[in-house]
Amino acid sequence: MTARTPAILLVHAFVGWAQCAATMGLGMAVTTIETTLVVYALLAPIFFAALGLVYFLRFNLASPLQTAAFFLAFVIGMDLFVVAPLSLRSLAMFASPPGTWIPFAAIFLATYRTGVFARRVIGGART
Repeated sequence: MTARTPAILLVHAFVGWAQCAATMGLGMAVTTIETTLVVYALLAPIFFAALGLVYFLRFNLASPLQTAAFFLAFVIGMDLFVVAPLSLRSLAMFASPPGTWIPFAAIFLATYRTGVFARRVIGGART
């Protein structure tokens, strides 16, 4: 990792989280919470796989494991310290597997697998 790695990871993680937040906000405005959670669980890993692919093909400054952990920690942190207290005014969202834990696991796995794939395509890892 280099000195610029955290900033680059932060920008990518924020974009992914913002896409997820927009999915939830729009979904809750136009359909039921159940449908919104299904759509969110399907789209969250797609968002992060796409961002991961851009990150690994363009920057590739951290390992797939480091990148997946960073993205996941960012999403959990934003949900815990921004969404739950400021928007929902409750931590109840963390009791919902389809609302948090399934998408969290999918974000981690999609980012990690994308990183492994991208590193094979570009011919190895940088240290």
